[in-house]
Amino acid sequence: MEVDIILVVTRFAVDDGDSGFVERAQTALETLAARPGYLRGRLGRALDEPGLWLLITEWGSVGDYRRALSSFEVKLNATPLLAQALDEASAYEVLTAAAPGGELAVRPSDLAIGPSARPEPDQPPGRALASPS
Repeated sequence: MEVDIILVVTRFAVDDGDSGFVERAQTALETLAARPGYLRGRLGRALDEPGLWLLITEWGSVGDYRRALSSFEVKLNATPLLAQALDEASAYEVLTAAAPGGELAVRPSDLAIGPSARPEPDQPPGRALASPS
């Protein structure tokens, strides 16, 4: 179970008349997937609100993600789509993950301030895992 990853969740509100959105999103995903540090990605649509879409990508590190965004290919093929995203936070550090069967993998936050996913002293910790190689 990978917990040492960056999860990027980019949401879009797409008008019914925007017939080119899916093609642009697929091109963006394909372009991001070619960058070093990219782990996986998906394009999804809300079941109950078909105008809401999201593009989820996972990265080996925040540096991998930021370097990808600065590449020429991403600026050309993905940034125009990403500029249409809802104005909200999109990059997250994964603090807790669960494998099938419910076993947790927990890691502390890299942030200097704010809440952490560290278990309380009286709670059993999840299985700590090494960083992916």
